Amino acid sequence: MKRLKGVKVPHCKSTADSVPARMVDLNIAIYPMVQHIGTPAKPVVQPGDTVCVGTLLAKAGEAVSSPIYSGVSGTVEKIEEVLSSDGSYVPAVFVKPDGAMSFDPKIAPPAVEDLETFVAAVQDSGVVGLGGAGFPTGVKLHIKDTSRLQEIIINGAECEPYITSDTRTMLDQSQDMLEGIRLLQKYLRPEKIIIGVEKNKPKCIRAMEQISREGDGVQVKALPSVYPQGAEKVLIYHTTGKVVPEGGLPIDVGVIVLNCTTLAAVARYIRTGMPLVEKCVTVDGSAVAKPQNVIVPIGATLEEVFEFCGGFKSQPGKVLYGGPMMGVSVPDLGMPVLKQTNALLALDLRDAAPVDATNCIRCGRCTNICPVGLAPVSIAAAYGSGDMEGLQKIHANLCMECGCCSYVCPAKRPLVQQNKLAKAALAAWQKSRN
Repeated sequence: MKRLKGVKVPHCKSTADSVPARMVDLNIAIYPMVQHIGTPAKPVVQPGDTVCVGTLLAKAGEAVSSPIYSGVSGTVEKIEEVLSSDGSYVPAVFVKPDGAMSFDPKIAPPAVEDLETFVAAVQDSGVVGLGGAGFPTGVKLHIKDTSRLQEIIINGAECEPYITSDTRTMLDQSQDMLEGIRLLQKYLRPEKIIIGVEKNKPKCIRAMEQISREGDGVQVKALPSVYPQGAEKVLIYHTTGKVVPEGGLPIDVGVIVLNCTTLAAVARYIRTGMPLVEKCVTVDGSAVAKPQNVIVPIGATLEEVFEFCGGFKSQPGKVLYGGPMMGVSVPDLGMPVLKQTNALLALDLRDAAPVDATNCIRCGRCTNICPVGLAPVSIAAAYGSGDMEGLQKIHANLCMECGCCSYVCPAKRPLVQQNKLAKAALAAWQKSRN
């Protein structure tokens, strides 16, 4: 099978052996209504309400949405708009913790009897794609015709530098993963389940091989350590040889992909009834005093998480949600940990220093390494001239914004940012024609 392209990036996974420490004491917890792909959630609490760990704060908005639960016990302080990492303002519920971390007395395991009630329970759990994507898991598992489903791929690639939170799931929560696999087999009945792990994680591979011995129809695939191995379409190709068609979904080729931490979270909810209220987050970067993995209540501010890790040993020049390749820069340390936050990186002034872009030298490196075969130079030219038909012809919408092109560009061109703008312009143009 021909391998898709990509780049070799430094792993920087010094926290892989860091057993997560649990963070409990918070001064404030903030819950934006957008912590998932799709429609914002709708608050169901009011200022002055008392909440517990696991209390519903917001119900799912529409078909593609996800409920939000409190990760602390305390009092709803206010509901007001906050700045999101994408520059927009969204409503958020502010909870003042009481320090007790008492559980909601209504929490109980859901009644699951068949596929319909299983999918409904997953939707109620608040679980979304916990590898960073944030797509509501209940929506992903809502398949009208399960006979189309051939493989479920469990994503344990974790190809971004620094991030090791999925590594800890595979090492510390392998039994939850096995329980989740059995639930998928019972209710979705795939022909096989494949766990994909990069070869640079031998401990994880051994842990997953133990799962495969305990569960029938489970296969482990050790994958090349090439970024972006964990990208959905790349992972599907490297584990099954299938190619998702342009504009299509994985189910169109008989596949569902679930992140390993997502799978474990689903299993815990079905067993305990406790919804998604906390995340294992890798806290790392050249400005962090004590890099480590931390189990953080969702809603904790970045400032408090970094303080838990000893604060900063040098002035941070940039702070990111996620990894250095696809992470999102945050404007304020008062922003909260979200459902899909798998890492917080603080880079010092040297590592975060911007570089000056120079003229393209037509070396072709960006085209040679693009995992989906695009030509970023052509996208930049078409976007610069406003040629929407040209962008459509060269399939600019296939860009998954992995950052490989920018990473290898000797001229330091902002190619991935340009591709993102081109995709937005193309989408707007296509919508105006319909």
